[in-house]
Amino acid sequence: MIEKFKPTWMVPAIYDLKPAQLNAMGIKAVLTDLDNTVIPWNNPDGTPQLRAWLATLAQFNIRLVVISNNKRSRIQRVVQNLGLDFISRAMKPLPHGIRRAIRKYHLKNDQVIMVGDQLMTDIWASNNAHVNSVLVKPLVGSDAWITQVNRQIEKRVMNKLHQKYPDLKWQEDVKS
Repeated sequence: MIEKFKPTWMVPAIYDLKPAQLNAMGIKAVLTDLDNTVIPWNNPDGTPQLRAWLATLAQFNIRLVVISNNKRSRIQRVVQNLGLDFISRAMKPLPHGIRRAIRKYHLKNDQVIMVGDQLMTDIWASNNAHVNSVLVKPLVGSDAWITQVNRQIEKRVMNKLHQKYPDLKWQEDVKS
């Protein structure tokens, strides 16, 4: 059961994903959580680093789609300034949001990766949808109250993952 929470890769931040490398892997879309993955949960405006990374993704024709459990209005406020597509109320860890994005953009599972900062929602949903996953560190050290509960459970799950998979380590990128 613990393997349901195992990420394919672990990199410090979404910005560490190199678009040229993703393109070489055949990735057509990066599906991503929103809060503490793309933006800090308490700063919906994005950063210059995010905008530069998005521009590089676009150069390689790689789409970024936000897959979030948040309601439409919350996500739309953030992504409208960034020109991103999104799936709201994704119901992670269920695979529904990921599958909707794959169908909507006529992709195959091996053409997407899912990026998120939580094992209990993002990584589990990725594994349920049978797509490769990337766990990133949260952009900020604080969380919305609901996420704080998950973080406590995650610590125990991560310890068990490290026991079963001793090679599971943070890497510089998805191919290290």
